[in-house]
Parts: sequence; C-alpha cells; structure tokens
Amino acid sequence: MSEWLLSLFVASLLAGAAPLILASMGETLTEKAGLINLSLDGAILLSAMTGFAAAVETQSLLVGFAAGAVTGAATAAVVALMSLYLGQSQVAVGFVLTLTTKDLAYFLGNSYARIPGPQAPVCAVPGLEALPWLGPALFRHTLVTYGAMAAIALTWFFLYRSRAGLVLRAVGENPQAAFARGIDARSVQFFYAVVGGLLVGLAGAAFSLSVKPGWGRPQGAEGMGWIALALVIFGGWHPLKVAVGAYLFAVLQMLGITFQGMWPSIPSQVFQTAPFPLMIFALVLMHVSQRPQVERWAADRPWAQRVLRFVRARAPRALGRPVLDR
Repeated sequence: MSEWLLSLFVASLLAGAAPLILASMGETLTEKAGLINLSLDGAILLSAMTGFAAAVETQSLLVGFAAGAVTGAATAAVVALMSLYLGQSQVAVGFVLTLTTKDLAYFLGNSYARIPGPQAPVCAVPGLEALPWLGPALFRHTLVTYGAMAAIALTWFFLYRSRAGLVLRAVGENPQAAFARGIDARSVQFFYAVVGGLLVGLAGAAFSLSVKPGWGRPQGAEGMGWIALALVIFGGWHPLKVAVGAYLFAVLQMLGITFQGMWPSIPSQVFQTAPFPLMIFALVLMHVSQRPQVERWAADRPWAQRVLRFVRARAPRALGRPVLDR
C-alpha cells in the first residue's frame, strides 16, 4: 500500500510540475541571452485561455497547444521588440504587459468559462508501464509530462554542449565581445526571447489542457509566472538546478494539499500560500551564501563547501542591460 501511495505521489508530482518546468526552461533560455521577460504570469494565463479556446473550437489538442505556443511567443516578441529595438525598460514593459495579458485573458475567455473541452490523454510506454512501482510513477503520463522532462535535458544540452548555446551565453555575458566576433547580439536576444516565450505558451496550454483541464476564474495558473521567474534565480540560471527547484516547489504544494486534509481546522489559505514564503526564504539564503563570513565559516567544512557550490548563483553579466546602451 505504501509503495502504491509513493508511486501515486511521484506520478502526481511529475504531472503537476510539467507546466512550471516548461515555463522556467523558457525563461532560463531568455535570461541566459541577457533579456528579462517579466510578462510570464500574464502570458501563461493568456496562453492557457487561447489554447483551451482553440482546442474547444477545433476539437484538436494539437491546434490548442499550437495556439498557446504562438500566444506565448507573440507576447515575448512584444517585450523583446520594445526593449531591444525601441529602447524601453525591460522591467517596465514586462510588468505592464503581464497586467494587460492577464486582464485580456479573462475578458476574452469569459465565454469559455467552465465548459468541457479536450483533455490530453495518458500515453503509457509499452513494456515499461507494467513495471512495479516505476511503471505508474514514470511511464503512465501525458505527452506534456514527457515533454517537460525532455525539455530539461534538451535545454541543458543546448546551453552547454552546442555551438548555438555557446553563442547564446556569450551574448548574455558580453554582447560587445560577441559583436566583435560578428554576432548580432540583438538578433540573438530577440530570437531566444521568442523561443523562451514559445515554451512559456506551451506551459499555459499544458495547464488548461492537461494538468487542470478547462478555463475559469480564478484560474489555477495564476502566480505560476512569478514562481518560474524566482526558480530561474533559485537555480542559478542552470537548467538542472532550476528543474530541481521546480520539483521541490511542486512537492511543497502537494504537501500543503495533504496537510490541509489532515488538519481541516486550519484555514486552507495557510497551506496554499506556504510554498511562496518558503521560496522567498530560499532566495534570501542564496543571497546570504555570497557573504564573506559564510565563506570563512565553510572553509574547513567540505560538506558546507559542496552545499555552497550548489546554491550559489551568478546572473549573466549583461542581464537586463539594454543593447542600445552597450
């Protein structure tokens, strides 16, 4: 019985974290190129709405996911265009756009609220789904969950094992040096902002077509964009560490749901909001780990040095700096 519960917990964890993984991988690519996209939260909501609406109208999941991806990419393109080519503040543009897209999502999606629609089916892996414990935990998921897990490995491989990833990181660190080698930094940033936005759009569609099928207000995807932004910082702009943070956050959310059932006398809002201050606390710890006093304390403690190496993070040097000013 305990093995079955553990298998169910892992399966729910992987499925529930899939949209967050896709969004955080997309933002990792964008920020590694030196651009900050703060429109994530609104883009996820708008993509969730357009993906669900397109799927309902066409009765095609493929069209729904494509619509969500295009919505996310278009939103990111607006941020990139305004900041890279028109010289506007990345932070201001992203923040205004996330408010605009959020209201637009609820306005346009009003007619699709609480109506049935297509849902991504479970695709079991033949031969592996029957494995005890591992089968239900790892090999009975939707393509969304498999795609999210693949996105982690592909993002890592692209960034650190491909020439294009090297160019992306070079632009994010020193666009002037990249320009001296014949690389158009603004074009690179624009391209990867759109690619990152595409993944963010897929995250929104994944939420409304797979994780919690349907559309309504409030939508469960609210706040996911801000968490994805925090996870990129928490993971030190490294795909594997970002993924670890995403799964840890999903664990906290699931534990909150479990504890809510165990202690019904405690207001549900306590458990629903608990993961968010814990995430803030983790970011504070990351900042504290940079202090010289912490380095001196860890100097003669090998285990502490290993922990510090894991949690330390350094943002791309050119992150958030407009290309026009370089």
